[in-house]
Amino acid sequence: MLNFADVLIDESIKKRSALVVGLDPDLSYFPDFLLQDVQLTSNESVGEAIYAFNKIVIDAVADHVIAVKPQLAYYEVYGSHGIRALERTISYARTKSLIVINDAKRGDIDSTSAAYARAFLSDSSLSGDMVTVNPFLGSDGYLPFVDAAREHNKGIFLLLKTSNPSSHELQDLKLDTGEKLYFKLADDIKPLAEKTKGKHNYSFIGAVVGATYPEEAKLIRQKLPHSIFLVPGFGAQGGKAEDLGVFFDKNGNGALISSSRGIIYCYRNGREDWKSVSEAEMRRQIEETTVKANEEINHVRLKSLPII
Repeated sequence: MLNFADVLIDESIKKRSALVVGLDPDLSYFPDFLLQDVQLTSNESVGEAIYAFNKIVIDAVADHVIAVKPQLAYYEVYGSHGIRALERTISYARTKSLIVINDAKRGDIDSTSAAYARAFLSDSSLSGDMVTVNPFLGSDGYLPFVDAAREHNKGIFLLLKTSNPSSHELQDLKLDTGEKLYFKLADDIKPLAEKTKGKHNYSFIGAVVGATYPEEAKLIRQKLPHSIFLVPGFGAQGGKAEDLGVFFDKNGNGALISSSRGIIYCYRNGREDWKSVSEAEMRRQIEETTVKANEEINHVRLKSLPII
């Protein structure tokens, strides 16, 4: 049976990339050419602008990344038209043979989690290939996602040690055993991952571990040798390329590095006239920034990856 971890790793080897680009459309960062026909009071026209923006980004990065990661809040805020833009974005990304990771961070009681899992991991118009899951309601909140991912040959990333500065306020709390909360969660994930390994020795049950916490990542990797890490925080949030080596195994596998603002809004860097950037220039700069990011990441992986 297909294990989605193998799909990720095979695609990473084929493209010589472990880079994921986040699709976080913020209209305040859009060039003027995308906003010419947009009425900010009309969610329909906003949805069209979001889809047009995402198409440019996808076209620019498709040859250099293995996945795109829509952050759902940026779509949900515009109601049904925002969701329609998300659906169209997912469909378009698939025409470019890109994996889609819905950054939804869903999690609830068992029956509601099962409904969320059907929405994001079955064959609905919102379904991608993977989804981020909040496990802090306990196992009856995340096990429905595990079951759905297994049934539909897809994957999940459970939040573990996130990249935001305040993550320590809860995730680093010490239990009576002296163990930190995120370590206890890693202990819970470990047997599930061990039972669901594919040919590359990884599970479709991954974990979110922020690029801003490389020392913690070393310890988490010891506990979760069979979970692929989704690593946000590289670039704009302060995660450095030289710190990424600890997220990968000795074969250069086991992690996906995510960058959003640092890539999709790179045309704003160091220029006051960025609002007037053309579509062609926007695409060129995004592609060049993506290539550079991929090179930086690959520098800390094996320089000669196997070919399949």
